[in-house]
Amino acid sequence: MNQVQVHSLFTDFDIDLFKAGKHFRLYEKLGAHLTEVNGVKGVYFAVWAPAARSVSVVGDFNYWIQGEHQLNVRWDGSGIWEGFIPGIDKGTRYKYKIQSNNEGVITEKADPFALFCEHPPQTASVIWDLEYKWKDKKWMDNRKDKNALDKPFSVYEVHLGSWRRNAEGKFLSYVEMADELVAYVKETGFTHVEFMPVMEYPYDPSWGYQLVGYFAPTSRFGKPQDFMLLVDKFHQAGVGVILDWVPSHFPEDAHGLGFFDGSNLYEHPDRRKGFHPDWKSLVFNYGRNEVRSFLISNAIFWLHQYHVDGLRVDAVASMLYLDYSRKDGEWEPNIYGGRENLDTISFLKDFNEAVYAAFPDVQTIAEESTSFPMVSRPTYIGGLGFGMKWMMGWMHDTLQYFKKEPIYRRYHQNDITFSMTYAFTENFMLPLSHDEVVYGKHSILGRMTGDEWQRFANLRLLYGYMFTHPGTKLLFMGAEFGQSGEWNFENSLDWHLLQFGYHQGIKKCITDLNALYKNHSALYEQQFHADGFEWINYSDNENSVLAYIRKGLNTKDDLIVVANFTPVVHENYRIGLPAKGKLVEVFNSDNTEYGGSGVMSVKPIKIDKQAWNFREFSAELTLPPLGVTVYKIS
Repeated sequence: MNQVQVHSLFTDFDIDLFKAGKHFRLYEKLGAHLTEVNGVKGVYFAVWAPAARSVSVVGDFNYWIQGEHQLNVRWDGSGIWEGFIPGIDKGTRYKYKIQSNNEGVITEKADPFALFCEHPPQTASVIWDLEYKWKDKKWMDNRKDKNALDKPFSVYEVHLGSWRRNAEGKFLSYVEMADELVAYVKETGFTHVEFMPVMEYPYDPSWGYQLVGYFAPTSRFGKPQDFMLLVDKFHQAGVGVILDWVPSHFPEDAHGLGFFDGSNLYEHPDRRKGFHPDWKSLVFNYGRNEVRSFLISNAIFWLHQYHVDGLRVDAVASMLYLDYSRKDGEWEPNIYGGRENLDTISFLKDFNEAVYAAFPDVQTIAEESTSFPMVSRPTYIGGLGFGMKWMMGWMHDTLQYFKKEPIYRRYHQNDITFSMTYAFTENFMLPLSHDEVVYGKHSILGRMTGDEWQRFANLRLLYGYMFTHPGTKLLFMGAEFGQSGEWNFENSLDWHLLQFGYHQGIKKCITDLNALYKNHSALYEQQFHADGFEWINYSDNENSVLAYIRKGLNTKDDLIVVANFTPVVHENYRIGLPAKGKLVEVFNSDNTEYGGSGVMSVKPIKIDKQAWNFREFSAELTLPPLGVTVYKIS
């Protein structure tokens, strides 16, 4: 006997929006919702399964027996099954048992809209709520100023399972990280933290990029409210929170979204579009309206319910191109004969328009590794609508340059200057991310050449160049103190290294660079505009020296940057300058506090009325070895 009562949260308008791909708050309707019907407490369930013959809720409350609690299918052709089951409470485990119209096919699935999941390897969904008393009103009221494109944006990328572990080698909880991680990010001066995926995932070696619980923070570190506390504490400390978001693919795990109701419901039915050969995972059907509603609702969910300040969208290039990682014959051109996935382009535009319409004070960031045009340009002029895009070309060229012995860098000056030829075609974020410190690539410190002193000097030089280059910044955890080994997701970072002076110096250098970035408007006011940058000299390849100006809206805020990419001290090195006065040093990566040799300008340097570098004024400097120096004209 069916013990499910007829009940619905859907209106006709909800259904129309869902079918049209325009319902962006589906989490308020689909899923499991603690509620009360006719004075009786229980749970309302709703699940999309249009190819189902019957859908039962199975769980602790009915001994996981199929057919005891069968949901009712809606009459409107939406494919939604729903109903109210009395007597079920928070914490109850459940799944959907789906008998498909495909003869003989029965699936048992976790709830795609579950708010909480069992700790892997267990796979059930858990009835939960999102009740929490937020204390971040000050941040939320003012975050538009913190997240704006003309404000400092320095991101600390974190894998929650391996940032730090306790004395027994176990994960820190969300609650513990609300103390330790928040304090550390605040201390080092980053403006934002970015979490590699926190949504529930079954397989630790995927680092979270193979999701099954799109609406549930992973139970590895605690409950949903514990994760809310972590976000809340960051906000109270004045730090924004960005989440990695993965709409590009999902795993084939039996309890996940794949073959959900015995049909290709979420994934594209054509394996040439619906299967990712690199990751052996399924690809969403971006042309199906209900799937678009699901994905965009998920993005809105984290911004709405968890007060998140931005989404970094993973693997955008794999979504944009039909031939991504496919050989000839393994993909089909679009209707115009091209390789672009037109459904994806339309979806990403809808996603960005929906996000910015609902939350104009957040940012979306594309991890897009190709030259696809106008990724971070508004949709109304033909762009994809992202706020920022990762500058993968800068990352690749720069790391390749720093691997070279300084004596050979004179032949590769173009590698370190080329980024400026396209730096303002997008709103670029400069990433030194987790992908650069795994699979035999070495740590960032491990990429540096020379003896021990030179390796650390090169690393400080790299960071100084990065923080004075136009664009926002992202640094993966451990790089801020010179992690020497590759990142291992199964272990904590090598915090013991901070007992050594050179590593302490790197951390102090990053802390000061974050302060430099935040305290000097020339580094951020026009970080995405060509007016914010001007070369002084980019052609001195014989000495491997670069000199440039970072420009604010007011010329009095301008900064002069000089980088020496060799271990040779250059004395009496003259550069042209835009005005008379004196040069005052505001940052020097050769500072002894960082482990440098101390070639610094303690006193202001007089600017001469002598033409140089096609400028009316100039000054003679002493350039520190493998160092970057930043000056202000006073």
